[in-house]
Amino acid sequence: MRFPVTMTQGHEGKTLEVDSNHEVISLHGQKGNLLGTLAWQEIIERIVANDDDHRFAHARAHARAPLAVKVRYTTPEGKQYDSLTGGIGGGGLFIESSTPLAPGTELAVEFALPDRPWEKHKAKAKVAWTRNKPERFLLFPGMGVQFTDIDDQARKELVELVSALNRSRITT
Repeated sequence: MRFPVTMTQGHEGKTLEVDSNHEVISLHGQKGNLLGTLAWQEIIERIVANDDDHRFAHARAHARAPLAVKVRYTTPEGKQYDSLTGGIGGGGLFIESSTPLAPGTELAVEFALPDRPWEKHKAKAKVAWTRNKPERFLLFPGMGVQFTDIDDQARKELVELVSALNRSRITT
């Protein structure tokens, strides 16, 4: 189903497309070009734990922090890509990419944290949501990936690093 955007200021003329078979919502530009896609799971998680609304921060399973680290991800077909993260958390990563993969795509990811660059962490993940173009000149295109299988020690190190990063941002 397609729904025209008619009243949301600055977005009139765009179209929302709901695909219930794949549980995604896509946003199309005035000329029909795809601007981005979100999986229903990501929409639900954003509503429950909106980063901009600290009242619901307790609902997120793991805190996140902005951090750029090198990441290598591999598709089910075996294609490998090297990129940077735009944020990390115990539940997943945001991977910067000008050509993000479709929500639901399963990946193998490998990354190292800045306090232990020699220690590679490997995890299985899936694409939860995508941003196909920059937003507000600050947010890069890419994809939010959610870990589906990650070593307990790797998750612990991620959570500790995010906690330290967030503490340092508050005190500086």
